[in-house]
Amino acid sequence: LTMVAVAHLVSPATLPTAANQLSVLSYNVLLPNSVDAWWTYKMYLPPIASSHDCASWDYRRDLLKQRIGLINADVVCLQEVSPASFESDFEFMKELGYDECELFKKGRFRPATFFKTSRCTLASPAVHKDRTLLTTFTLQDDTNQRHYWHVLNCHLQAGKNGARRLRQINEGVRAVMTLARKLKEPSPETYLRLIVCGDFNGGPECGAVRYLEDGFVDPEWREDGESVTSKKKSMPLDSPLIDVATSVVKREPPPTLVVPELISLLVKEGTTDEPELSEQLRDALTRIFDKAASHKDEATSEKYMNLQDVKKWLIAINKEVGRGSEYRSAAKQMGWKPPKEEMTNDELRAATELPPHGLLSLQGFLNVYLEELQGGKFWGIAYDLAVLGEPLPAA
Repeated sequence: LTMVAVAHLVSPATLPTAANQLSVLSYNVLLPNSVDAWWTYKMYLPPIASSHDCASWDYRRDLLKQRIGLINADVVCLQEVSPASFESDFEFMKELGYDECELFKKGRFRPATFFKTSRCTLASPAVHKDRTLLTTFTLQDDTNQRHYWHVLNCHLQAGKNGARRLRQINEGVRAVMTLARKLKEPSPETYLRLIVCGDFNGGPECGAVRYLEDGFVDPEWREDGESVTSKKKSMPLDSPLIDVATSVVKREPPPTLVVPELISLLVKEGTTDEPELSEQLRDALTRIFDKAASHKDEATSEKYMNLQDVKKWLIAINKEVGRGSEYRSAAKQMGWKPPKEEMTNDELRAATELPPHGLLSLQGFLNVYLEELQGGKFWGIAYDLAVLGEPLPAA
């Protein structure tokens, strides 16, 4: 999703270079890149994920290089780059003429903004806010250098965090206005050259998107069944921004992903705000559990997955024991408890272990996937079902 407050140019191929205009391209490149993390293969349904290298960084990097080189934008905004391998992963950008870059200063996966100094110059130090990266440029062909172009590269919080997404985009836009006034731009609330792009982790139903397109969000607006603000939040601009994808006449907005529609198969109808397992998903998981569970309670005849059963299941879906949210959730369902009340996410990951004598019930197994569902990991659930012998019909 890209937002812009000025005229824009749409092209299916190479963007022409024009005086007094700035072209911007945005991609979420998906962590992991070449080093950090492991789970990209779960975004590809079997047998593609196991029979082809399309999930590998080398394959994806070459596609990115080809497409970025073809489009030839002045500025390229990326999301989900890894600081652990950033320089080597994106060395190809220099070959394409992007000789300068600003990398977000913290986080496991970060926004990064590349630009061609042959086309534009950074006019002020980059501004780092909560998951937004602001870069401000002057154009090389603007001989008077009186016009500033602000590019806000965003990767807003995922999941059921509508209020935080709204705070993030509000903070980012207001940072633009603060800088514009510092640069003494005339009437920035009216004439601001602002491009907001990146991964909003939401569509038209998202408060952050409504803030940009409508210019405000009030307490009555609800996302995931909850209000996202206690008081009205308004953009400090005279008019809202324009979604470039939907503003092109006589053409539907092109898809950003071409994938199976999974939500209707996985989420029980009428539970969008608080997702519940669909009957189809519950039945598939029950069959998987029945095949995997080898322990039976003699008194009740109820079946359970023992430690070995759980390990076998985790290896099938995550390729090893000890990683993934399914592992951490299963450990809790089997009786594991954190050694102390307050722990960081990294500390929890390091401390989590499967209880040696713990058992995982059917309800516990369903709860693991309910957490995945409520975390929006539809692609991961679809992958797990496929490798466990219960592929979804549409997949």
